[in-house]
Amino acid sequence: MHTHYLIDYFVFQGVPQESVLLILMLPIVATLIAFFRQIFGIKAFGIYTPSIITFAFLAMEGEVGFKGIKYGVAIFISVILVGMATRYVLKKLRLLYLPRVAIILIVVAFSILAILVLGGSMQRTGLAAIPIFPLLIMIIIVEKFIAAQLEKGTKTAFILAIETLVISLVGYFIVSWEILSIFILKYPWAVLLTIPFNIFLGKWTGLRLSEYWRFREILKKMQ
Repeated sequence: MHTHYLIDYFVFQGVPQESVLLILMLPIVATLIAFFRQIFGIKAFGIYTPSIITFAFLAMEGEVGFKGIKYGVAIFISVILVGMATRYVLKKLRLLYLPRVAIILIVVAFSILAILVLGGSMQRTGLAAIPIFPLLIMIIIVEKFIAAQLEKGTKTAFILAIETLVISLVGYFIVSWEILSIFILKYPWAVLLTIPFNIFLGKWTGLRLSEYWRFREILKKMQ
């Protein structure tokens, strides 16, 4: 496959082509998240969390094949549910924030370990073979969920978690799209187009699509 001379130079200097590609994909993922936020009104857990989960899904898929994305979604949901249940149990103890989050992380970590062992015992070798760093990323996101619970309530935190999962899945399918990968390797400068696009998003003053739905009754009366 023909690649841009700049990509060839990076590879010649010892930087793996996959690393170069993923770094160039990051602005695209970040722009996607900004687009969802500004146009659709999907907040998620900021911009960092969906981005890192997107690449965690990609790492799982690269290690165990397409089943990796299914395992990734299952682990994400498990982390959220276990974290929510553990926080509810600890609520009566009235612990300070950091010790409480530490206990929740411990419970979530052991729960995920139990899921991996169960997967291995059921001959789900792909589940047991998921690499450690994507798993750690999944476990750590429980802190974001707990913080959102404390600040905005369980319902809103759960909605944010679902939105984060949706955006991460969309980002994963875009990043793993072979045609886009080939295009970026041939024309890496095209990534810079995300800058003017983000400037456009930053100046967006119209209603978001979610707001059209939220205020639909008011908008009907104004017509």
